[in-house]
Parts: sequence; structure tokens; C-alpha cells
Amino acid sequence: MTQFSRFVYSPQYTLYDFGPSHPFNPVRLLATTSLAESMGLLSNLDTVEPHSATSDDLLLIHHPDYIAMVQQFQNNADLHNPVLLQEAQKYGLATEDNPVFAQMHQAASLAVGGTLTAARMVATGESLHALNIAGGLHHAKPRSASGFCIYNDIAISIKWLRQHTSWRILYIDTDAHHGDGVQAAFYDDPNVLTISCHESGQYLFPGTGSVEELGTGKGYALSLNIPLRPYTEDDSNLESLEAIVPRALEYFQPDLIISQHGCDGHYWDPLTDLLASTYFYSQISGLIHDWAHQYTQGRWLAVGGGGYELLRVVPRAWTLLWAHMTHRPLDYDAVIPQSWIDRWQPLSALPLPHHFIDRAEDRPTTPRSFAIAEQNRQTIHRLKQLITWL
Repeated sequence: MTQFSRFVYSPQYTLYDFGPSHPFNPVRLLATTSLAESMGLLSNLDTVEPHSATSDDLLLIHHPDYIAMVQQFQNNADLHNPVLLQEAQKYGLATEDNPVFAQMHQAASLAVGGTLTAARMVATGESLHALNIAGGLHHAKPRSASGFCIYNDIAISIKWLRQHTSWRILYIDTDAHHGDGVQAAFYDDPNVLTISCHESGQYLFPGTGSVEELGTGKGYALSLNIPLRPYTEDDSNLESLEAIVPRALEYFQPDLIISQHGCDGHYWDPLTDLLASTYFYSQISGLIHDWAHQYTQGRWLAVGGGGYELLRVVPRAWTLLWAHMTHRPLDYDAVIPQSWIDRWQPLSALPLPHHFIDRAEDRPTTPRSFAIAEQNRQTIHRLKQLITWL
């Protein structure tokens, strides 16, 4: 019997930990599951324990030499081996963004395994929707770590799905950072269409994701990028996506939607320059849910991603996502339980919000919002000029 929606989670996810001063902190995972539970949206019946990715799984995307390097870091002694650390830097490891930590391979393999577990449940029909909030590591490359991402769970899972099904897959990425690793993995693949809506690489890591990046060979015109101007607000963000995604769905006719829900475009996020609110994150979750039921018989795999306002934003954004996945969307006035606030407030230097959807009076505005929205429309116009079927 099909379970409608499954939440893939393990307490061991918190082992993916670059250290207390690093922005990519697993406390956000604990706080998200706690908030979903406190809202009555998550129970043991919904939750599935992931299996770790095997070496064969990782080899679907990653080079053996890189995997072997990640495996080198098993204990604290390895973390202070100067020869090993110097060699690791050739693979994007032991850097400020991607510091090494003990049992890094095991922790990263479990994050990948979570997304693979979700993919397998959707592929077998065991679940229609599945979410892995520890996934979304979209920057990792075949031979290197990048942007806090050690292994690329999304690319590995898409490869696995392509090997075990005949499905065409549409990937939607609304993280503030360009989904470069996933795009690169399928740049010439006619069966995978990638859409990334992100802050322009002119201003933000990883510096890629222009409208001219369209794919190659049989994959030409199946890599779509929407680089947004800094300080883009909700309305322009949604307008840009709705100008592209429905037409892409109509043209490509996918069998599955995979979506990455990085919430680092929020106006409180310390690493980016967008002005999204949790209203946007709820709206995009609802749209993708509707698109899945319209175009892919409801098949939808979602993952987490970026988000560095660990307690004030991420738990709300991802609980709103899970609420849509379970057909119990939260309304505009939904209130966060005081018990959850009392539990997590001691870990936050700033007051935790009392509502899931940011209040209008709390949202920052810019006098340039009209001009920014117009520049984003020009970007969409340019993309449509480059791709005839749009």
C-alpha cells in the first residue's frame, strides 16, 4: 500500500558537521523536525530511516580517487596530518568552506543515502512524495567538494533513477546559489531538464548560472537558469518562476519532479542578498506540489539545501514545505507553538518569530524594487529569446 508522503530522517544526520563556527550547522535539521512534530505534521508513521549510500552509489557521479580522499578522514589524528591536509586541498577539502571532520565519508554517505532512499520509495510506488531535508548538496563535483557539499546526493539519485526507470526528470532548484553541480552532471542529457532560479553569479558564489548556460549536444536547451538581481523580493521571484516552469513542464512532459528547497534567499540569511520571505517558500512548495499532480502523477522528491539563519528561518521554511507535501498546508496566520519557541530560543541570539509566514511589516523593502523586477523580466525575456520552445 502506498504511503502518500514520507519524511526520510536519521538522528545520525547531525554527524555532517563542519564545526560550531561554520554556517552549515546541523542544528537546523533538529529544529525543523522538532517544529514539524510540534505542529502535529510529523509522526513515526511518516518517518523512514535512510540507508547509507554504497560505494557503487557514489561512483555513479564521483571519481574513485576523490571518494578515497574523503575516506581518509576517520579520526582526530587525520584532521591534523599536514601531508594529508595538503593533498586534500586538491579535492576542495580542508578549506574554509569545506573543512574536514572525523568520519566525513560516513556522514556524507548517509546524506546521499537519504535522498536515494526517497528516490527508491517514489520509484517503487511505495510513496508518492518523499522529503530528505539533509539532502540538497547541489555544488559537489565528481572530483571535488564545493560550497559545503561533499557528495552530490541529487545528481547521484538522478543517475540511479535513470538507470532503474525510463523516467524523464525535471529538477527545480530555488536555492539562492546556482545548482551548478547538478546542472553539470546532466548538461548533455536529453532526459533531465534542470531549472535553477538563484541570485546572479555576478554577485554570489559559485559565479555561474547565466542564461547562456543552456546545455550541450542532446541536452541543449534543457539547462535553464534564472539569475535574479540582488534584493529581489517575493513577487518578482515568483513571477520569474511562473514565467518559465509551467512552459518547461508542458514541453518536457517529465515523469518525476525533484526540487531543491534551499531557503538562503530569505532576507535574514547572512550569506546572500535576496529578499525572499517565508511566504515565497510556502508558495513555491505549493506550486511544485500542484505541478507534480498535474504533470507527473503526483511523483515528487524534495530535498533541503542552503539556509544559514538556522533557527529563525530554516525550520519554518521546511515545515511549510512538509505541510504541503502532506496535503496540510499552513495558512497565513499559522502560529508557531510556544513550546517550540521556549525550547529553541536559548540557542538563538535574536527573538524567534511567532508566525510561520513573515508579517508584512517585518519584511524589508527597497526603493529599487520596481527597477529590480523589471531587470528580472528582461532576464526572462532573454532566456525566452535563446530557447525557441519557451
